[in-house]
Amino acid sequence: MAPQLTTPQQMSSSIQPPRRISQAIVTAGVIVGVAAVLAALVLWFHYGTAVFFETIAAGISACF
Repeated sequence: MAPQLTTPQQMSSSIQPPRRISQAIVTAGVIVGVAAVLAALVLWFHYGTAVFFETIAAGISACF
């Protein structure tokens, strides 16, 4: 067996573990999703349902 040329080094404390990074990404995604739903509800109550149904119908007709 060949001898090791390098010695093990400890990780720097500035590097965060992957768990914290993934938790931050999930939290940010949830916040963006909730903000989008709240924005849609506010617009729905302000402009009424007709605008949303007409927009959906126009989008579907544009696809076909």
